[in-house]
Amino acid sequence: MSDGPTLARLQAAELRDNRDLDAVIVGAGFSGMYQLHLLRDRLGLKARVLERGNGVGGTWYWNRYPGARCDSESHSYSYYFSDALLQEWEWSERYPQQPEIVRYLNFAADKLDLKRDIQLDTTVTAARYDEAANRWRVETESGETFTAKYLITAVGCLSSANVPDIPGRDRFQGKWYHTGQWPHEGVDLGGKRVGQVGTGSTGIQAVPVIAAEAGHLTVFQRTANYSIPAQNGPLSSEFKAWAKKNADEIRRTMYASTNGHPFLMAERNVFDVSAEERRAIYEKAWQVGGLRFRAVFQDLLLDKAANDTAAEFLKSKIREIVTDPQKAEALSDIDHPFATKRPPIDTGYFEAFNRDNVSLVNLRKTPIIEITEKGIRTSEKEYELDIIVFATGFDAMTGSLLKLGIVGRDGVPLSTAWEAGPRTYLGLQVAGFPNMFTITGPGSPSVLCNMPVAIEQHVEWVTNCIERMEEKGVERIEPDEQAVSDWVDHVNDTANATLLPQAGHSWYLGANVPGKPRVFMPYAGGMARYRGICDGIAASGYEGFVMDGETAGSPIAAAVNISG
Repeated sequence: MSDGPTLARLQAAELRDNRDLDAVIVGAGFSGMYQLHLLRDRLGLKARVLERGNGVGGTWYWNRYPGARCDSESHSYSYYFSDALLQEWEWSERYPQQPEIVRYLNFAADKLDLKRDIQLDTTVTAARYDEAANRWRVETESGETFTAKYLITAVGCLSSANVPDIPGRDRFQGKWYHTGQWPHEGVDLGGKRVGQVGTGSTGIQAVPVIAAEAGHLTVFQRTANYSIPAQNGPLSSEFKAWAKKNADEIRRTMYASTNGHPFLMAERNVFDVSAEERRAIYEKAWQVGGLRFRAVFQDLLLDKAANDTAAEFLKSKIREIVTDPQKAEALSDIDHPFATKRPPIDTGYFEAFNRDNVSLVNLRKTPIIEITEKGIRTSEKEYELDIIVFATGFDAMTGSLLKLGIVGRDGVPLSTAWEAGPRTYLGLQVAGFPNMFTITGPGSPSVLCNMPVAIEQHVEWVTNCIERMEEKGVERIEPDEQAVSDWVDHVNDTANATLLPQAGHSWYLGANVPGKPRVFMPYAGGMARYRGICDGIAASGYEGFVMDGETAGSPIAAAVNISG
């Protein structure tokens, strides 16, 4: 008889018995796993990951909705800190699906022997800073308490589901699901009347897959959206070999690029070329597919007139693809500049509306009034449904952090400190919350970037900071309030230099969550520039941070100029 289950129980008991740690890490996705590896295996610290799911994967553990797929090219959506991981793992597709990404993260966790320090099925309910002891006290739903000098949040930017509070939702007699909380056993959509609310990136991925299975799909469109074909397909053996051989070059390109992708922005502006040449460039990019489309001109997010040319090209493609004129009009009636909201990529999204079993309801003309026992009632009519799918996105960037019940110095909750919007220094720390680090927090490039690139930079910066603290006997670090204010101003100024804030209902601004402060949250200055700023701040003695009560270096103003 195998002793596997017994061994697993003993290991779980040992984890629970050992609760006085150097670092508590919350979340077992890309961020938490790499952070554990560096703190434990490089610095020799006693670290533990607390994960509410029953497996590693983070965002990808939870997002199992139909069509869930990465929008970064697979050869770049990997850990690049380890040549061994790069050489051993092989992706199957240009854009991998959710199950393959979870398999990859399990592969990495096993190769690095991380699971012995990852405690699953553990929901953090409170994290309070004890100033006298200089320790974070982290409480869980099951009643456990952990103490640690360092608290590191690795909860992801897109992991707190935004379920709309539509009147009557809970009296619906059918079943309703949010795409970010999809049942792990799946949902039988066969022959069912399905209504999907929302057509953002998630909804655009889900529509073709649901349409192929459901008896009828009714898409309730709140906001029309651009989308570019993924042109997805299996990776050839030649490409796989090329990616392994050229890993260093790919890494350098990602580090040098604005968004952390394995391609650079073209060094040309929209009006540097003729209208005919511009159309040919867009057409070629459309055929190549994916996010490379937004890199064909460098001024698409800087000049509204330039952006209009891309927007009109994409709208014309929608009108070419969708055969029903009314559907085509509604789908192409887009009210924001291209790429000012997260630019989706798709596999057959617009084509799905040519199916006989797919209907489109334009909520601008006929808004939802309520959910009834039988379905969804708009201002025009009632749609009888068996299943409702809410593809309504996330309480992005701050939602998962605020759910942790974090309380800093003097009993100030993070929710109070961020009442008017998130305030961080570099997206890494919050004033009044000593020794707490936020991986890809608001104020960092995060969701505007290929996430593994942003994550590796953050985790390595945090690790280097902690290493220096441990070597020099520094007990606590937090940002100076002035440095935070200067950084928030810089984040706002950087965003306002682009067209990004013009998408007023974007989740980048928190506009998809009722009552959430309207603040542009990610750093829009580009990943390469951000990396330079962070490196400069560390090299100059951690400017803008307070260590053991004394300000380290000067305010942020000088550091912001490091990268121009």
